[in-house]
Amino acid sequence: MAAQVHGRLIADGSEVETPYPESRWAVLKFGGTSVATLENWRHIAALLRERLDEGLQPFVCHSALAGVSNLLVKLIEAAVAGDDIEPLLATIKTRHVDLAAALEVSAEMLDEVFASLRQLAVGVQLVGEASPRVHARIMAAGEMAATRLGAAYLSAQGLDVELVDATSLLITESDPEQPESASFLAARCNHEKDEQLLAKLEKTASIILTQGFIASNRAGDIVLLGRGGSDTSAAYFAAKLRARRLEIWTDVPGFFSADPRAVPNARLIKSLHYSEAQEIASAGGGILHPRSISPVRKCSIPLFLKCTAHPDWDGSVISAASGEDSPQLKAVSHRGGITLISMESFEMWHQVGFLAGAFECFRRHGVSVDLISTSESNVTVTVDMSANATQRSEIQVLAADLEQICRVNIIDDCAAVTLVGRRIRASLHELAPAFQVFEEHRVHLVTQAANDLNLTVVVGAEHAHRLVKNLHARLVSRLRGGVFGPTWSQLSVEEQPTRPLERTWWHNKRSELIEIAKQHSAAYVYDRATIAEAAKSLTSLKSVSRVFFAMKANSNVEVLKEVDAHGVDFECVSPGEIARIREAIPNIPAGRILFTPNFAPRAEYEWALDQGVQLTLDSLYPLQYWGELFRGKELLIRIDPGKGRGHHEHVRTAGVQSKFGVPIFELEELLSLVAKAGARVVGLHAHVGSGVLNPIAWRETGEKLSALAGEFPDLRYLDLGGGLGIPEKPGEAPLDMAAVDAGIAHVKSACPHLEMWLEPGRFVVA
Repeated sequence: MAAQVHGRLIADGSEVETPYPESRWAVLKFGGTSVATLENWRHIAALLRERLDEGLQPFVCHSALAGVSNLLVKLIEAAVAGDDIEPLLATIKTRHVDLAAALEVSAEMLDEVFASLRQLAVGVQLVGEASPRVHARIMAAGEMAATRLGAAYLSAQGLDVELVDATSLLITESDPEQPESASFLAARCNHEKDEQLLAKLEKTASIILTQGFIASNRAGDIVLLGRGGSDTSAAYFAAKLRARRLEIWTDVPGFFSADPRAVPNARLIKSLHYSEAQEIASAGGGILHPRSISPVRKCSIPLFLKCTAHPDWDGSVISAASGEDSPQLKAVSHRGGITLISMESFEMWHQVGFLAGAFECFRRHGVSVDLISTSESNVTVTVDMSANATQRSEIQVLAADLEQICRVNIIDDCAAVTLVGRRIRASLHELAPAFQVFEEHRVHLVTQAANDLNLTVVVGAEHAHRLVKNLHARLVSRLRGGVFGPTWSQLSVEEQPTRPLERTWWHNKRSELIEIAKQHSAAYVYDRATIAEAAKSLTSLKSVSRVFFAMKANSNVEVLKEVDAHGVDFECVSPGEIARIREAIPNIPAGRILFTPNFAPRAEYEWALDQGVQLTLDSLYPLQYWGELFRGKELLIRIDPGKGRGHHEHVRTAGVQSKFGVPIFELEELLSLVAKAGARVVGLHAHVGSGVLNPIAWRETGEKLSALAGEFPDLRYLDLGGGLGIPEKPGEAPLDMAAVDAGIAHVKSACPHLEMWLEPGRFVVA
């Protein structure tokens, strides 16, 4: 919470200047998730009462319900395509009617909004086109409906609320050179002090509630403020009213040192200067739209980011306070949806006006440039497609125009990975070791901001998440100082009561273990009953024909015998492991051993074929160079399905940069090599990682493999790998084996002629 003290705000332990201590306005913006549940609305009502008790007048800016804007986009697409729009209209209406029921307010107030929405969608369906003007009117329906529900609920709670149409409060600036699509879908407003607005609201004592995201143009048409427009609306209102402060309430409490959903150990950043917040937001921080910072920065209005569901949590405070001036990294961010445009010409060197001519093309086509890198013969820029509201076809037209002065190359689906902090150049010696993570990735562009607040690397979008995790892991230990709060994991654990681990065998057999400890100074102890229970849970899966124990998890002879006693076969990765199996279980049939070498020499393949064990190839190399070895032989092929899973990135054995398996994009070459070698592929295998607790993982793997089954006429088996996880910490639930079985059964129903195999390791013995 925040309180005023002598013209300053004390918030979350931070003292922040407020330039308008006499202002009675506090602008509060609530995002889509914030307004989608009864529990959050109870928090909102309590917050508004607190502001009133502080002597402030709340001005509430309200988003559409979570997910509704995406549904409206789908509605437009369906209408343009001539598809059935009734299911989407019904879903949108149901979302609002259900919330109305939870809030105990009448949904009849929404009839007018839904009737207008249907009329607009039917009109688009008839003409097969949605003009920017119509697009904006359809999208506005989300805010129009949601704010009616919000105002009704707050009024029912005894609060004096006045619902005001945002299109009467925000008028956009006109720009004759701006394309029509941008003027309707990504409009901008003046944010100078608005004496007319202040006069209009001067006599009201009510809480003002209005829509975010929408405004109107001089002609009275509804326009949108672009993605994240509700944040921008709130910032405009705060600046126009010269508000005491702006509060953005959403589903996370503020900026983190990385995306907390992707990096659980990301730390909350408790305070930032406007410029730092601008960099993190522009780099893909996600919680706050970059355009929302400039209006409050110009007026030095402090901005507070808070979590609606947990108003007691610390948040981020953004203000003019400069904080420490020492070099400091604050965040690792990434932003997708980037298109890279490379312009090359040997004529540009010392050619006066080349850049002016090139950028005139961008201006003429209404495309703004994000990042830029230059050399003697090349200029490369990036375009944020979402921020520009630009279509691929428009980029092609721009490229054709640029081709008149240079050679153009376009690379789609890129991502910008950005290190944000203060005095980045002075930190390069500390950051240098972390740059090893880029060693195996193609880097398209590197830029370092002139304001010394960021360093950005542009890579293929498929690498971005992994790079962010790796960079954060290497640099998080350098995040120092009181500016950082708890990690997302710590906040999440506090949010949910921990679930204790179930009582384990070593608790139950405590006295026996103590006796063993008296006899041995050190010993490994295995519990036969626990191994038997795990083995039985696997062999009882109805959808699975065979289970192979990955013996690299434990090669103790007694453990191997116990596994064997329950009908489990064995997966080995070396001749030594096979020898160990035969030592433990003499006369074991060769068909019960699955051999999966990785980067093995030719001699190991020759030996395995001679032994008659089932052999898996996990790369093209053996077929490319030793194809004659496999003539007439039955093989399993390990496939990389393109996505890894597991409790840590080091145990994820599929996806980008994995060394295991044949990538699906090499399937054509694989088929050619198999045919040339005269081999028969009888099984496909994939293993995506270890410690997996999501039961859907093996169904996903099976679906990827079964989609390839038609290419292999001799196929009999799908080996879905292992990686079955166990609870390792309080709060983790055990793997739902019934759900695993159901998922694999779903795969088998699509290809009943194929056997399903699993090859767990640590699940049996950990």
